[in-house]
Parts: sequence; C-alpha cells; structure tokens
Amino acid sequence: MGVGGTLEYISELIGSGGSHSYGKRKKKKQFQTVELKVRMDCDGCVLKVKNSLSSLKGVKSVEINKKQQKVTVSGYAEPSKVLKKAKATGKKAEIWPYVPYNLVAQPYIAQAYDKKAPPGYVRKVDPYATTGTMAVYNDDPSYTSMFSDDNPNACSIM
Repeated sequence: MGVGGTLEYISELIGSGGSHSYGKRKKKKQFQTVELKVRMDCDGCVLKVKNSLSSLKGVKSVEINKKQQKVTVSGYAEPSKVLKKAKATGKKAEIWPYVPYNLVAQPYIAQAYDKKAPPGYVRKVDPYATTGTMAVYNDDPSYTSMFSDDNPNACSIM
C-alpha cells in the first residue's frame, strides 16, 4: 500500500464516521413526492398542517391547495410517516385518492365517480376489479317472442 492508498483509506475512515464501508452500506432514502388529501377548513388548519409536516425529518417542501384539500410533500420522508404525521394534527387525512379522469378507462362508473373529487379528477379504481354486477340470462321465451322482425304482426303489445 503506497502513500496514495493510505490517504484514501484514512479519508474513507474519516468520511464514514470511523466505520468500514467494506461491509454493509447504508441504504440512501429515495427522493419522492407524497400527495395527501387532508380536510382543512381555514387558514389556521392549513398553517397547522404545514408546520407539522415541515418539521418531519427529510421533508424538503410542503405545498398546500386548500380548495382541493390537497397537500404535496416532497423530500426523503416515507409516505407512511408523512400520513401518520398529518393524522397526528387531528385532521382527517388519506393518501390522495384521485387521478385525472382521462387516465381511467371508464371514469363514470360507480366506483370511480366521486362528487367530492376536484374538477377533472376521479377516484383511483383497480381496472381488473369486478363491479359486482352480473348479466343474468333469462330463458323465458315469452319475452323473446313478443317482438319479431320476421313477423311484424307478432307484436303482442299493440
């Protein structure tokens, strides 16, 4: 090991706080954006939520849209911790449940349509989930024989 190798080794020890970096490396948190829906009625509520979330370790910015009840938190904080901190303010909070309506195949089905959603948004729905409705086949011949294209006089309603 020459002088250059010794200096690299010493600087690595000093830079890592004295622990060897040969074994486990500390996993770096990923920068992410967390969107929440938080019920806020007044400017005091907005300030309370903003101050609370800003104090969270790793949070770089907090943006609040009071009209949409939307809070956007950017930083290195985990979404579960951000949600927990928002709920700790006493406000009703959940992960942002809406997506733009043009990203949903059927935006006006009962599961997706939400009257409380901001304009241009619908609720996130699983595209593979069944709706719970099922087509029922009725083999009663009276309905099918009531109308016939072959025999126009067969209409029994008139």
